Amino acid sequence: MSHPNSKVIITCAVTGSAHVPSMSDYLPLTPDDIRTQALEAAEAGAAILHLHARHPEDGRPTPAPEVFRQFVPAIAAQTDAVINISTGGSTRMTLDERLAYARLAKPEMCSLNMGSMNFSLHPVAAKITSWRFDWEKEYIEGMEDMIFRNTFLDIKRILTEFHEYGTRFEFECYDVGHLYNLAYFVDAGLVKPPFFIQAVIGILGGIGPDPENLGVMRATADRLFGRENYHFSVLGAGRHQMSLVTMGAILGGNVRVGLEDSVYLAKGVKAKSNAEQVRKIRQILEALSFEIATPSDARAMLGLKGRDKVSL
Repeated sequence: MSHPNSKVIITCAVTGSAHVPSMSDYLPLTPDDIRTQALEAAEAGAAILHLHARHPEDGRPTPAPEVFRQFVPAIAAQTDAVINISTGGSTRMTLDERLAYARLAKPEMCSLNMGSMNFSLHPVAAKITSWRFDWEKEYIEGMEDMIFRNTFLDIKRILTEFHEYGTRFEFECYDVGHLYNLAYFVDAGLVKPPFFIQAVIGILGGIGPDPENLGVMRATADRLFGRENYHFSVLGAGRHQMSLVTMGAILGGNVRVGLEDSVYLAKGVKAKSNAEQVRKIRQILEALSFEIATPSDARAMLGLKGRDKVSL
């Protein structure tokens, strides 16, 4: 299933909950912004759209279903791309808040973080001299004393509940230990192939952005699961985005880009849209003779239930 000659799935993570508006004027904040940038990313070649919501007034992350409903159905009406609803939300949300919209939408795919961890961007606060909104500075600095909770029981509850919906997962693994956590649930029969592993490289609190670490994540996943049972994908945080995801594709994996993961297109150059990042990685992949997966390809590769079985 996962080998160097497979078509490459491009996932686009459109806005996320870690970056704040002061980091980039191009970060989509309102439902219209998120809808427009998601559709542009799909048109550029993203087969999967990974979605969070933000308060329209000030860009603060929100789990509110009524905000998701302002853009998700409109996206679904205008593109065949797979819609992936985050269950990660933010470190400030309870588990029930993080799951609120996904429970209603019962999407083809959700993200699922595979362990509790320190997850922080707090050093970035010292580099920002002007804040657009009052909430941002405390939000970023406060990450220094926050834990991203994803206990074994939390994960078990999500896997059990969403199995009833036929939803499959983007398993976000921020370190080698998260792969072993996933293996625990595979052995318990709660996760069955083909599953989709997103190796998250370069977040402070997770595995570092050294290229060797990407090889370690890939080799560990192969050893734990067998390459025929899973699809590997790579997310490179911040300035490491393009180099690491390109390396991931060369190792036989898929790729994730988007303003959730990096607000840059190149060194010192802010990406003006998610689509710019999608177009750039697509150009790199096609120059390396990789074929880009369509949404239909992604559904077949990942065993998804299909758009007609969701409640977006």
